[in-house]
Order: sequence, then structure tokens, then C-alpha cells
Amino acid sequence: MPILGIETSCDETACGIVDQDGQILANVVASQIETHAPYGGIIPELASRAHIINIHKVVKQAIINSKLKLSDIEAIAVTNGPGLAGSLLVGLNFAKGFSSSLNIPLIGVNHLEGHVSACFIDEDKFDFSKNDIFPCISLIISGGHTELVLMKEYDSFTMLGQTRDDAVGEAFDKVSRILGLGYPGGPIIENWAKKSVGKNYTLPRSWLKDNSEFSFSGLKTATKNLAQQKIYDRDLSDDQIALEISEISNAFQESVLDVLMTKSVQVAKEFQCETILVSGGVAANGYLRNNFENNNDINAIFPERKYCTDNGIMIACRGLIDFRNKLFVSPESIKVNPQLNIT
Repeated sequence: MPILGIETSCDETACGIVDQDGQILANVVASQIETHAPYGGIIPELASRAHIINIHKVVKQAIINSKLKLSDIEAIAVTNGPGLAGSLLVGLNFAKGFSSSLNIPLIGVNHLEGHVSACFIDEDKFDFSKNDIFPCISLIISGGHTELVLMKEYDSFTMLGQTRDDAVGEAFDKVSRILGLGYPGGPIIENWAKKSVGKNYTLPRSWLKDNSEFSFSGLKTATKNLAQQKIYDRDLSDDQIALEISEISNAFQESVLDVLMTKSVQVAKEFQCETILVSGGVAANGYLRNNFENNNDINAIFPERKYCTDNGIMIACRGLIDFRNKLFVSPESIKVNPQLNIT
């Protein structure tokens, strides 16, 4: 009796299907990177239109891949926030019509809780046996979010702190734009940082007094000033420019990692947690993953890279938790909430 998950919170149109034991049956994602890359970021109106075009095809392909019939689907889970209002509306309205036509339950899913759920996917199955990790700290890092959350169970979330300005993924995108590298910034900056030969540029860290709060706006400005000094105010060859870009990318990435890891470990110790779950698109960063996993002070759990960015599987898995607990509400009561947060 499978659960079908729909995700359209930003620029990915995605559908995933899991059975009630958590086994993944299908995972289909339609990316919009080529649509938004010329603009250096997401254009909400274009994202909404692309979702309208893609959603029926994506859901249909997921059902085909799962080798299920429509009558086999037991419930539909759909992201209703946070995210872009227009994008969320496309997914939620489609899911409401779909669930009504099949006369099956509709489950509204918090996008952030979906990302956290991806940490429990192991060998293409949602693992309900990891109860020994609770309580734990969840670090959610993406293009739109940077949050530290205390978890006491699979569906128990308490917000501890978040970014006061830019999300960490947004900072990667803006720095990539400053350096003229393109979109999305995360993988581009990571690849350029790998070319660093160690000129040891150091960028500032914004520690703040509260261990659970973040700020990346000042780092973005400092990176812009360094790029101006080392690249734009000088007459450099192409090879010299490439070298400076790699060194600045490396310094930026090191600053981000230092703050994320140090603060997360401090908060984990404060709440006597031995495990940190790291999820969201930025969790795919290899430098970040390696340093977290090699930190002896904490046990870090990451999703597989394919489940870090937005996908329908994480929504289906989060919906599966509510379905198993028979936590249903009427479809009419599920509304789009672009500002929805973890509580």
C-alpha cells in the first residue's frame, strides 16, 4: 500500500513513491536549472509555469517506474510549505485533485521536515530502526534555509535557531555570481575550491553570541571585497584570474564550514546529543561531508547525495510517518504556507 509524494516548493518538480515498509519504488525529478541559470537564481514566475508543464508528466512517469496501478496508491503526501507561493500552489492543487479522484487521504508535508527525513533513507529504504540516535540535532542547509533543530523522535521538531539574513545556499549562489561563475553556486564553488594551491586567504567568521544563530551576509560582502582587491582591481591573465577564483572559493568554503560545524557541535553538546543530522542541498558538498564525518566529537548522518536536493521521496517518507500514525486532516484544511517553519 504505497505512499506517493509530490514536491514543488521551488524549482524541482518531483514525485517519489514508497511502500509502507519504507521501500523506495520510484523517484522522478524534473530540474529547472537550465531555465534559471541565465538569471543567476530562481525566477518565481518561470518556476511556477515549468511546474504546470512538468507535474503531470513527472507523476505519470513515477507511477510507470513503480509498476503500480493508480488503485494501488494508498495516500498522497505533498509539500505545502515553506517555499515559493506559486510553485507550492501547483503541487498542492494537483495533489488535491489527484487524491479526490482516487478518494484517498492527502497529507500536507513541511518541506524542511522532508529534508530531515532523507537522513533516514538507507539503501533506498526509510529506516525506522534508528531510534537510538534520539535526541539529536538536525542541521538543515539549503538555498533557502539554515536551521538548527532539536529532534526527540522522527516527527518531533523544536526550532533552536536559524540564519538572520542569507541562507547558506543563497550565499554560495551570490558568491558564485560575484566571481562570474554561474548558477547553481554550491557545486561550482566546491569544484573551484578543489583547485586551490593554498595561498591561505582568510575570510571572517560570523560567530554571533547565540550558538544556534547564523549570519552569512557579512561573509558575502567580505568575499566581494576580496574579489575586488585580488581580481577586478588588477590586470591579470586568464590563468592568474583562475588561480585567484580558486583561492577565494576555497577561503569562502572554509569559512562556511567552520561556522556550520563549530556551531552545530556546540549546540549538540549543549543539548547532550551525540548525533547531528545534516540535510538539504548544501549537504551534498563533499568538503562539508568529509569534515563532518571526520569530526570525532560527533556522529554525523547525511542523506545520499541524490536525496540532498529537493525530491519527492523525502516528502513521501515524511508523509509515511503520519500515515503510519493515522494522522490525517481534511484536504480542504491543507493550505499553502510559504513561511511555514519547523515548530
